[in-house]
Amino acid sequence: MIPRRPFRTSRRFAAFLWFHVTSVRDFRRTVAPAEQGHPDYRARAAWTQRHARRLCRIMDWTCEAIGRPPSAAIYGANHLGYTDIVMLSAATPVVFVSKAEVRGWPILGALAGCAGTLFLNRERKEDLVSVAAQFEPVAAAGVPVVVFLEGTSSDGSGVLPFRASLLAPAVACNWPVAPVAIDYSVTPGSVAQHVAWWGDMEFFPHFLGLLGRDAVHARVAFGLARPAGPDRKALARELHAEVVALRTPAGLAPAADSP
Repeated sequence: MIPRRPFRTSRRFAAFLWFHVTSVRDFRRTVAPAEQGHPDYRARAAWTQRHARRLCRIMDWTCEAIGRPPSAAIYGANHLGYTDIVMLSAATPVVFVSKAEVRGWPILGALAGCAGTLFLNRERKEDLVSVAAQFEPVAAAGVPVVVFLEGTSSDGSGVLPFRASLLAPAVACNWPVAPVAIDYSVTPGSVAQHVAWWGDMEFFPHFLGLLGRDAVHARVAFGLARPAGPDRKALARELHAEVVALRTPAGLAPAADSP
């Protein structure tokens, strides 16, 4: 893929590399020294929000939050791709669950580690148990854990069925859960091809193409929190319906204010 507007793409890519260097340096200077061997999830989530907002300014991305972020241990969200991490973090301090291979990705793996991401091999049931135990200190810190319940990313035209297994920690501990929906608009281009990262898309060409867009706008909508209840399959169906209801049609207008 030849990036649109090569000068803009090159400038933003250089800015992203510098963002990586400075944000990791800030983490090592302000967060890591105070942790004393145990992750401070509240500090990590605040660090992530601060730098997600900085990245939005660098890239000319905006995020519009709809509703007040609820007090819940787990946010169940739809998933369009890697930009969701930036936009949800810009909207409110959170910690994410991610697939295990992200830990080894250049640049993004280091940023995810600083953010306190809980890494999960979704093909191994023992990892589900392990990560469930990792939820507890995050919940104790009062920081919501974002779980992308589709189990993969999509083109954003709909919401895939939610995987009930990812809600096991919430049901086991009867933690409050809340739905979160994310939508995008992009100028120029289409969300499915130029923002969403799904299917067999290669990361680097997609990322370069995204950097060439004039602007990307996200709409993050928060639903109400409620107890998880005893049935994770029923909970998955209910959260799915709530996320679908929170989403908006394509072509939403960008907000005037950026994070």
